[in-house]
Amino acid sequence: MDSNETRPQQMRGLVALAALSLVLAGCTATASTPTTPPTPAGTSSAPTSPPPPPPPPPAAAPSPALTSPPAVTPPATPSPSAEPSVTVPTPVAPSLLAEGATGDKVRDLQARLKQLSLYDETVDGVYGPVTTSGVRGFQTKNTLTATGALDQATYDALIAATKNPSAEDLAGHLIPGPALLKAGSKGAQVRDLQARLKQIGWWSGDVTDTYGSQTKAAVTGFQAKRGIPETGEVDQRTLDRLRAMTRKPTSDDLNNVKPKPAAGLTTNGLDPRCLTGRAMCVSKATNKLVWVVDGVPLARVDVRFGSQELPTREGSFRVFQKSRDHVSTLYHTSMPYAMFFSGGQAVHYSPDFAARGYNGASHGCVNVRDLKTITWLFDQVRIGDAVIVYR
Repeated sequence: MDSNETRPQQMRGLVALAALSLVLAGCTATASTPTTPPTPAGTSSAPTSPPPPPPPPPAAAPSPALTSPPAVTPPATPSPSAEPSVTVPTPVAPSLLAEGATGDKVRDLQARLKQLSLYDETVDGVYGPVTTSGVRGFQTKNTLTATGALDQATYDALIAATKNPSAEDLAGHLIPGPALLKAGSKGAQVRDLQARLKQIGWWSGDVTDTYGSQTKAAVTGFQAKRGIPETGEVDQRTLDRLRAMTRKPTSDDLNNVKPKPAAGLTTNGLDPRCLTGRAMCVSKATNKLVWVVDGVPLARVDVRFGSQELPTREGSFRVFQKSRDHVSTLYHTSMPYAMFFSGGQAVHYSPDFAARGYNGASHGCVNVRDLKTITWLFDQVRIGDAVIVYR
């Protein structure tokens, strides 16, 4: 090949090699000096211009600016000490009975409260304000929730503290028992009944063995005064009360034998008010007390009276209280066998009168110095007997 032809070809090869070097340099280096390819031996080199740099990569589209979300401030957490206290209500136990209820269960409740003195009205089966108050009082006393309504805890405590009410308790009044004596009855038991009624002023006239209208009226009056069902018939309750108030009738009582005057006693000089019924006839003129029954004087004792500053009251009175071993609450002195007839004034035994006689005086009472006679008289005198004090 001709050397002239070869040279242009060599030149073209060198240019291509240089261009390739530039391309490779642009991919692998950032700051390097372009390298001039060596000139082949025997060949003059002509200055060449470096190839233009590759075009810059297209500019990337600007990214939108990232905006941070607004800061969110969490709500302040209150400190434990600042938290409001919450009161949890105490649960109320369901009521078994409450105000407004009626019926037998309420009667049972009222009767049990009555046993504990927490209900003082009639048992009527109506749960009203008084029942509510009684239940509340029981709850308070037993450290239960005091609602005034009957819940299970209250009911259980009430059952434990009381006994089962009787039929009378539940009825709210006494129920008459079977009649032991009634109109038409006859015999010794009727005589005993009339003699006992006579002792306390519910029978007048002779004792008989027949239970008639007069006996029925006397029994009814006796029952009414003592809160016993007024049937006019004698049940066990009536008989027990009558026996507690009277002594066992004597043969003379049962057979209408009139008492005989005590030896040497007459009714001369006695106040006319003393001659009817049963009376302690007390004379300030004679300083004597005469015990008179149906106009018959049975006993007589010496007595003394109160001073001018504390006089014994005069008039017609009734014995309203008896006290065998009484002690004065005012003067703190002994007053044995006291039979009260006017306030604090009574007929009674006086040790001072027995010791000093008429050198002293009472505080207004009628003093007796004969212990044997006053002991006997105390057993004879009944509540309701007359006391006549006169001059």
